[in-house]
Amino acid sequence: MQTILGAGGPIADELARELHRNFTTDIRLVSRRPKQVNGTDELVAADLMDPASTERAVAGSSIAYLTVGLPMDSALWEERFPVMMRNVIDACKAQGTKLVFFDNTYMYPGTPAPQTESTGFAPGGRKGRVRAEIVTMLLEEMAAGTIEALIGRAPEFYGPGKTKSWSNMLVFDRIRAGKRPLVPVSATTKRSLIWTPDASRALALLSNTPDAYGQTWHLPIDENRQTYRQLIGIASAITGRRIGYTVLPLWVFKLGARFNPMLAEAAELLPRYRGDNIFDTSKFAARFPDFAVTTYREGEEAIFAQSDSA
Repeated sequence: MQTILGAGGPIADELARELHRNFTTDIRLVSRRPKQVNGTDELVAADLMDPASTERAVAGSSIAYLTVGLPMDSALWEERFPVMMRNVIDACKAQGTKLVFFDNTYMYPGTPAPQTESTGFAPGGRKGRVRAEIVTMLLEEMAAGTIEALIGRAPEFYGPGKTKSWSNMLVFDRIRAGKRPLVPVSATTKRSLIWTPDASRALALLSNTPDAYGQTWHLPIDENRQTYRQLIGIASAITGRRIGYTVLPLWVFKLGARFNPMLAEAAELLPRYRGDNIFDTSKFAARFPDFAVTTYREGEEAIFAQSDSA
C-alpha cells in the first residue's frame, strides 16, 4: 500500500496516476474529501491535524507521501504545517512506514546564487520560516535514524490542468485566454520552473528507489532556463500570434498588497524575481540519467493544446 496524504492537488493526482502506471495499483488517497483518480484507489477521509486520524490514514502503508498544500496564508501555515508534519512523522514511525515529503524552496535565500540540496536556509518571511521549521523537523528525525524518509524539493510550478503559480496565472493562463501576459518584476531574469507532471513522476521514481532514502533531492527541471521574455517568445511561435507583455514592477505589487490580501501574502517571494533563479538538479540527473525531462517548449505546447481542446 502506498498512501498519498493531501490528495486532490495537481501533484498528488499525477503522482497517483504515475504510481498506478508504473509501480503499484495498491494506492490510498487521503484528504478531508478524497476523490478517485485511477478508479481502484482506496479513499480515506482524515484530518492530519489529529494524531489518531493521521495514524489511521497511514496504517498498513509501506510508503506515505506528504503532499499537503494550504492557501497562501501565513497564519494558517504557522498553525497547521508544524502540527501536520509532527503527526505524520509520528504516524510513520509507529507504523514502520517510509515517508516521502514534497517540499518547496521558500526557505532558500532569494538570491541569484545557485541552489543545491546543501544550500542553507535563509527564509525571507513567515511562510519561508514555516517551511524551514517543518523540513528541519524531518531532517532531524532522519539524522537520528528514527524514520526512513526522503525529501523531494521543487521550484515554482508551471503546467496543465489545475496547476497554480504566478507563472501560470499571470503568463500562461492569460495567453491561453487571449489576454496580454503580465510578467512579475522582471522579464529578463532566468527562471527555474518545474513541469508539474515531471515533479510527480520524479517523486514516484525516488520513492520506489531504495537508495534514494535518507537524502534531499531537487526534482528535475529543464536546465535550459528561460526568461519570461523567452518563454513568451516560445508562446508566440507555438500560437502563431505576436504576443506582447507588461512587466509589473515590484512597487505595483507593494501598492496592490495594501488592498489585496493575496498580494500581501506573496510579498516575501517577489524579490526572488529580481535576479536569476538557478535551481540545480544535477544530483537527480546524475542518479537518473534516463529520466525524460519536459522541455519548456514541450510544456508550453501541452498547455496551449489543452486550451485548443477546451
